[in-house]
Amino acid sequence: MATIRIGISGWRYAPWRGVFYPEGLPQRNELAYAASLFASIEINGSFYSLQRPSSYGAWAEATPGGFQFSVKGPRFITHILRLENIGTPLANFFASGLLRLAGKLGPLLWQFPPSFHYDEERMERFLARLPHDAGEAARLAAGHDLHLKAEPWLEVEDAAHPLRHAVEIRHESFRTPRFVEQLRRHGVAAVVADTAGRWPLIEDVTADFVYVRLHGDEELYASGYGEEALEDWARRLEAWRRGGEVRDARRVGPAAKRAKGGRDVFVYFDNDVKVHAPFDAMRLAHRLGLGPPPLETPAAGTVKEVPRVEWPRYGGPGKKRAATRAR
Repeated sequence: MATIRIGISGWRYAPWRGVFYPEGLPQRNELAYAASLFASIEINGSFYSLQRPSSYGAWAEATPGGFQFSVKGPRFITHILRLENIGTPLANFFASGLLRLAGKLGPLLWQFPPSFHYDEERMERFLARLPHDAGEAARLAAGHDLHLKAEPWLEVEDAAHPLRHAVEIRHESFRTPRFVEQLRRHGVAAVVADTAGRWPLIEDVTADFVYVRLHGDEELYASGYGEEALEDWARRLEAWRRGGEVRDARRVGPAAKRAKGGRDVFVYFDNDVKVHAPFDAMRLAHRLGLGPPPLETPAAGTVKEVPRVEWPRYGGPGKKRAATRAR
């Protein structure tokens, strides 16, 4: 049966301590606490640098059976190389340890910068490289080089474990039926990204699952979701889970064929600046009968903002500084 998994983008934020996380909870226990409330969490540290197999192993051990992570692909591939000459970097990513998540490895998220325009041929080469099961990923990972932080992890528990991919775009040139058809041919999901109107929001169903990122209803990363907004998203999620879509779907191309068995749906709240994300995620999950009663949302103005980091636009050495960053 198709399922809806609702969670958060990342889990380690200092301002969440004593607000979402109980006062005095050791930092090492924060993932376990969050995983007791959510069915899935995005690992976004992998976007900034290759992680270690030991980290993926610890994350897997800290989470309950049936839990799934999504893993964000490296910005080195999407933002710096911009999909050119990515054979070895792609191998390094898959050799860095994510296969150690085994059955807890969910979708892989590939986010592109706002300056990245749709290039059909370049995107085709990228999509054709993506592995669609753990065995294929391990074979790809064997082509790694020495740019890993630790010994490569090439073992797989189940070679047939499916790997799903989702693409988040941020440029208007992607709003074309050609892109939608291209994703459908490769079975890759177009991310439904709510960005308070800053970047394109498309709801074309292009894979056997749907991937949703909620970055803020009215203010990017900062605003929470009211009851009316959550009800609207609940309506959409349930329609996707049942294999269809809502009548007012914001599509670019033609509607997808109805999936008789339904579609899995992954939803991540990324409006974390004022600690809205975990509370909104709990409220939406409870509305759909998927989680415990939500914790009390902190009063407005009582929560410190989460410091974000602005990274060099095209990579290379450089100092990071506190600022808003695209996530």
